[in-house]
Amino acid sequence: MNGFSKLKPILALITLNMIIFWLVASNFSAAASPSSDPVIFLPLITTPPAPIPFGPIHTGEGTYYNATGAGNCAFPASPENMMVAAMNHTDYADAALCGAYVQATGPNGTIIVRIVDRCPECAPGDIDFSREAFAEIADLAAGRVPISWQLVSYPLPDPIVYHFKDGSNQWWTAVQIRNHSNPIAILEALDSNGVFQKIPRESYNYFVAANGLGPGPYTFRVTDVFGQTITDSGIPHVENGDVPGNAQFPPP
Repeated sequence: MNGFSKLKPILALITLNMIIFWLVASNFSAAASPSSDPVIFLPLITTPPAPIPFGPIHTGEGTYYNATGAGNCAFPASPENMMVAAMNHTDYADAALCGAYVQATGPNGTIIVRIVDRCPECAPGDIDFSREAFAEIADLAAGRVPISWQLVSYPLPDPIVYHFKDGSNQWWTAVQIRNHSNPIAILEALDSNGVFQKIPRESYNYFVAANGLGPGPYTFRVTDVFGQTITDSGIPHVENGDVPGNAQFPPP
């Protein structure tokens, strides 16, 4: 057998491998080429920006109760999200922390909860959690555990919401701010003279104009605890209804 004859099997094998490679490459190219159906690439990061702690770190005791999401802050029940808690009477501060987010740490971990209620019998520094939230930081059997906690600015994708109380009207107007990233400090309404007037806040978390604000629509200015403001015009009065604003508070 001459040298060329010896190479025939090798050349045949190389040719076969080249054909297989060409077929695989062709199929890959066809699969990778654009088609009528767009290819959607999901982002690797799907969580919102991290909450930003602020203010002093408090210490106290954590307990739990049969929370629903409703309570002294006059928010509706939230069965779809039970990461809620009641703040002790002192730190509740006449509803100043209603709707605020708190990062609390117990023996078994850390959780972020929304303040929806007041715990009148709790000592300063204490928080009364929902059963579901307490179970994230301690064993339910413990009942009462040492905790530390701090307020957080919690990023929310949607704007703030104005909620008018059942019974609110042009002669007695009660407004609540919902869905806010930061604790609310002040609500003002623009009067007929073009001056913003501060509306007092009640302990049940409504800003109440005892003499009314008229039939509306209103221009409101909302200020958070950092002094940041959101101004919304053309807000209609919707008794026992919600009206979204145009923006959300940024982090501090």
